[in-house]
Amino acid sequence: MTYDLSRLQTPCYLIDRGLLQANLDTLRHVQTRTGCAILLALKGFAAWSTFDQIRPVLQGCAASSLFEARLSVEHMSKQTHLCVPALRDDDMAAYLDLADHIVFNSLSQWDRLKAKVLDAPRDIACGLRINPQHSEVKTPIYDPCAAGSRLGITVEQLADQDLTGITGLHFHTLCELGADALQRTLNVVEQKFGSVIEQMQWINFGGGHHITRADYDIDLLCQLIETFSRGHDVKVFLEPGEAIALNAGFLIASVLDIVSNDLDIAILDSSASAHMPDVLEMPYRPQITGADFPLKKPHTYRLAGPTCLAGDIIGDYSFDHPLQVGDKLIFHDMAHYTMVKNTMFNGINLPDIVLYDPHTDSLQVQRRFTYEDYRNRLS
Repeated sequence: MTYDLSRLQTPCYLIDRGLLQANLDTLRHVQTRTGCAILLALKGFAAWSTFDQIRPVLQGCAASSLFEARLSVEHMSKQTHLCVPALRDDDMAAYLDLADHIVFNSLSQWDRLKAKVLDAPRDIACGLRINPQHSEVKTPIYDPCAAGSRLGITVEQLADQDLTGITGLHFHTLCELGADALQRTLNVVEQKFGSVIEQMQWINFGGGHHITRADYDIDLLCQLIETFSRGHDVKVFLEPGEAIALNAGFLIASVLDIVSNDLDIAILDSSASAHMPDVLEMPYRPQITGADFPLKKPHTYRLAGPTCLAGDIIGDYSFDHPLQVGDKLIFHDMAHYTMVKNTMFNGINLPDIVLYDPHTDSLQVQRRFTYEDYRNRLS
């Protein structure tokens, strides 16, 4: 996709509604074929100005905090499923007003809070998060089933428990993975929790499904959902965050200065630490339009951010032509886990949020942040 960068002030996140719609069309196909319900996991993508486009396709949102639950109710206005590692007692009254499903991360929390939920004036489906102790994720920080994980109830802990009031189970084992990883996980879940599943009305397969990736095996996913749903007579939910916005957004940055110290370094107006933290945390190397690995093209630069953090380094890239101050660079796949995780560290402003409509070739600056946004986070 080609954009007229002269129309954009940098840094900015640009969400392409056309690319977003392509993802939604894929997710709609999965729902139609299998009868499952797909939720938007707000922890991955929460750009509520796009919910008018998402709402007709997805069935609601998966929230993991009070603010996410409020955002779901106020801006998606469909189902709100809540799964929090530890629920605060002083948030429960609000959760009972907001959530349609509440998943408890431990039996102790369920025992302590179930009376409030079951006595609520509105029907709330209650579930338990299970931990199948089966790891598919290679990066430990993102593995919910790593040894010592605080996330979910093990099969030993669930043995001989009275599950009156519980109608569903939730598990989450994936991160940016394919249907083959889900297939292996389901085998373990059924083996370990089969007798419990037979008591349930719904099962949530969690997130981490890279459904909209070009090489994802959608046929296998659909077969797994259909077989599991029919075999156990349960409703299946999925709650991807990344798949909704995968490859649908960009971060556009400008070169502020070029310095040299062993190699040429281009300092940008966008920060790895503040604006694309998964570059450091995951870590991963974002694709840049027209760039390649170091030395693959004639001119190699280290791209760095404007903060005082010495390690605010995006990576080393090569280009066909020398970079100049003022040049704009397009970082790919920057809609998910960027806006929801970014910071104003060092007083660096946040990028604009811009929506692009390919049908009208129009750019809408949805949000421009100011000093007041920085100041009002502090006191």
